[in-house]
Amino acid sequence: MTIQEAQETVDQWINTTGIRYFNELTNTAILMEEVGEVARIMSRRYGEQSFKKSDEAVDLGDEMADVLFVLICLANQTGINLTEAMEKNLIKKSIRDADRHKNNEKLK
Repeated sequence: MTIQEAQETVDQWINTTGIRYFNELTNTAILMEEVGEVARIMSRRYGEQSFKKSDEAVDLGDEMADVLFVLICLANQTGINLTEAMEKNLIKKSIRDADRHKNNEKLK
């Protein structure tokens, strides 16, 4: 699935199953909540925190997909073409960071 296809699929789902988009502020809050759930799993799986019984069966991929879904909702609501935005962002990073990481002693 391309990014554009994902945006179209989410829009179709929202306008049928979801009935309508939540407003942008609500979706921003939901995005933060979903990112927090990813952070919770990461801190337990890769960090020093231990899993609670209720956390043991969580699916990191599913939680990341929740983040992506809400991000796509926000992009659709605000008229952002994520394919174009990603392409521009990669160009910006490529120019800005052309030598930055190569010259970073911490990465060697």
